[in-house]
Amino acid sequence: MPRRWHPGALIHVSAALHAAAAAGIALRPEAWPWAAGALAANHGLLTAAGLLPRCALLGTNWTRLPGTAAARGEIALTIDDGPDPDVTPRVLDLLDAHRARATFFVIGRLVREHPALAREIVARGHAVENHSEHHLKTFSLRGPRWLAREIGAAQDTIAEVCGRVPRFFRAPAGLRNPFLEPVLARLDLQLASWTRRAYDTRNGDADAVASRLLGGRDGKMRSGDILLLHDGNAARTPCGRAVILEALPRVLDGCRASGLIPVTLEHAIP
Repeated sequence: MPRRWHPGALIHVSAALHAAAAAGIALRPEAWPWAAGALAANHGLLTAAGLLPRCALLGTNWTRLPGTAAARGEIALTIDDGPDPDVTPRVLDLLDAHRARATFFVIGRLVREHPALAREIVARGHAVENHSEHHLKTFSLRGPRWLAREIGAAQDTIAEVCGRVPRFFRAPAGLRNPFLEPVLARLDLQLASWTRRAYDTRNGDADAVASRLLGGRDGKMRSGDILLLHDGNAARTPCGRAVILEALPRVLDGCRASGLIPVTLEHAIP
């Protein structure tokens, strides 16, 4: 069932500004350059908000787990861009060894190419969520009809292959535009970004990747954090391994040492 669309603060301001500009031009046509300038600045701000993955000005956006989950000492490991037939099975083994649960934001096209692997993710107790059907770099430049088709196709693919309908969506690279939130509302999807990301698609240093998630400039990892890693498109270590395979055990050991429990995003829903 669709959920109610709750426009973000910036959407409300933009709507009011457009209405005021139209009324102003109708009353004083000579003021159109000022109105056009204000609208251009507003559109620039809308674009900037879409380029900030953790921004909530365009609509609801999970950057941390709800307070109830944080109070239980839970964190979320989220793993993007798979399933990858070489890396994902090894990631699953690591998670099993540490008795940890994770959320895999999967690409619909890859789910259809590797259906048994996608089903194995679910069978091992993890969650599969929507990361679009094709993971295109131009995702944030598309209009509402295209977004609805792209995200809806991934919903159908994952539901058909895995037997469950995703409840969360993560935009490719976290980039989006004002058209996305209404589409997600119609599909009953919640946008989720992250608290900490490892930049592990371009950094093959496992120590640096693990350090960014466990500490880094934002301070020590704490309950309620949402961590981002990649099984697909992962950078390679000097030995040629996907960096997640060396960084993930260190992150999981850090969670255990801090008394934090890795859970799926769905588990954290109040």
